[in-house]
Amino acid sequence: MISEKMKPLVQNNSVIRIMFEEGKRLAAIYGAENVYDFSLGNPNVPAPDEVEESILEILKEEESTFVHGYMSNAGYEDVRETIAQSLNERFGTRFGQRNILMTVGAASGLNIILKTILDPEDEVLTFAPYFVEYGNYVRNYDGKLVVVSPNTVDFQPNLDEFAQKITAKTKAVIINTPNNPTGVVYSDATLKRLAEILREKEKEFGTVIVLISDEPYRELAYDGVEVPYVTKYYADTVVCYSYSKSLSLPGERIGYLVIPDECNSFAEVMTAATIANRVIGCVNAPSLMQRVIKRCIEKNAKVNLAAYDRNRNLLYNSLKEYGFSCIKPEGAFYLFVKAPIADEKEFCSQAQKHNLLLVPGSSFACPGYVRIAYCVSYEQIERSLPAFQALAKEYGLM
Repeated sequence: MISEKMKPLVQNNSVIRIMFEEGKRLAAIYGAENVYDFSLGNPNVPAPDEVEESILEILKEEESTFVHGYMSNAGYEDVRETIAQSLNERFGTRFGQRNILMTVGAASGLNIILKTILDPEDEVLTFAPYFVEYGNYVRNYDGKLVVVSPNTVDFQPNLDEFAQKITAKTKAVIINTPNNPTGVVYSDATLKRLAEILREKEKEFGTVIVLISDEPYRELAYDGVEVPYVTKYYADTVVCYSYSKSLSLPGERIGYLVIPDECNSFAEVMTAATIANRVIGCVNAPSLMQRVIKRCIEKNAKVNLAAYDRNRNLLYNSLKEYGFSCIKPEGAFYLFVKAPIADEKEFCSQAQKHNLLLVPGSSFACPGYVRIAYCVSYEQIERSLPAFQALAKEYGLM
């Protein structure tokens, strides 16, 4: 009954989602307070007060047809203009509403731009470790995901291998900074060199290669670390953004694409992307949430970065004390920890015996590591520490 394309997805369902469901099962047995679910990037930090305020204001002030009706497939013009001007103020860009397309989160944005540019057998490069769904999104449009091996020293992209893997079939490159699962922020030097390589390869092959910057964690950067805005490095850049993390709104599915004027064949690409938004079935981003985002920008609503930073420091410092090895994340809300044995899946199974739910690094094409999502309550991290300590002792780390 099901399609051949769906069969491997059913057989290899997302480990992250499986662990999330396992967490719910264990919570029913042992009590939620005794299960330490670090599997899913599902923010525990509440949305800023401005979100609820804006929802109530809009529903009270606006005509219901205006709030809940259709609009241009690209989104409300005034919402897009507000986003564009906010980006211009923050990053010195020159965007207008013409450059913004409202999307059903970053995942929808990625699918929109991939549908816009990919032909069958086109190649899309990305750097391991990477968000597992990239491969599925590329295959949705009969493309091929080409993975660059991880640089496990500092988790900056492996640019030497990257240059070698670009071919005449390369249509796009996906980067993710701050990165899921490592928390690494790609440096200015990294982005400059990456852009140089892309320009050299475009010239060599006589092709256009689109750099897709997936940025749901842009606002989550610690210790004053700057997250460079990628459009200033490379003309053929498209930015995918989501408010899921920055405003703690993952279930509301709201984000946008930025397609700069400098992008090759800008008008044609923007038109095609707007149509792609419709034909993949999204039609338009949620109307109420578009209005909410506009007001939140005007009210300067901010992510509660201090709460994530507090979690980061407690978990990182504790795990280091227990003998675990990992780099300190500069952004996002994940620790990428080296497993004390080669088989990180076996390590995750052992952790589960302590009601610790971790995601194996092989899910991100980087075996030997595990991802821990610290977007949970501070109290959960505190309660979990004896379990981590016991696990460390079992492997002789302490």
